[in-house]
Amino acid sequence: MKETSPIKELSPVKGRAEKRPFARLAAREIAYIALGVALITVCAWITVPVFAIPFTLQTFAVAAVGALLGMRRGTAAIIVYVLMGLVGVPVFAGFKSGAAALLGPTGGYLLGFAFLALIPALFKRIPVKNAWGRAALLYGGMLLGLFTCYAFGTAWFLLVYNGGGADPMGLGAALMMCVVPYLIPDFIKTAVAALLSVRLEKYVRP
Repeated sequence: MKETSPIKELSPVKGRAEKRPFARLAAREIAYIALGVALITVCAWITVPVFAIPFTLQTFAVAAVGALLGMRRGTAAIIVYVLMGLVGVPVFAGFKSGAAALLGPTGGYLLGFAFLALIPALFKRIPVKNAWGRAALLYGGMLLGLFTCYAFGTAWFLLVYNGGGADPMGLGAALMMCVVPYLIPDFIKTAVAALLSVRLEKYVRP
């Protein structure tokens, strides 16, 4: 009788076949995150320097990344983006980088981008089949994320500004400086992001 070994040998071909799906999955995830970071960076460089915080397309990019890539990839893209700026890569508006840009008076809005990406990504999980309904749902999530970002960034601005020895600034003055001038442009940018996300989501693999 032919003896059989209790341990089966794994053929080289089968071993390679089992590794390929994982490798493809990892490469795809990295590619999606890298595209998200690249989109946010390019949109940050498109700057109109007015008021305390420059006009950029960052809010459009961050909202779109959250809605298109989902919670895991979108959050990862924001984290990578912020870390790149922190270590000195000029990815912030005006080609800025470093801890000074991140921890300065307006740095809270950069950190608040996490909410702008995360909340639409959560809304994306609500099952709505109608395209216009999905766009409206994502837009609602983007607005909620936007106002959360405003709240976090404004609180940070007041904390840093009033802690720097300057004349104290009240909440109303901070909102007039850092939020009110950007409301209508941000409403328009997030609306465009919601519409494009619905049109493009079929091209993003889960």
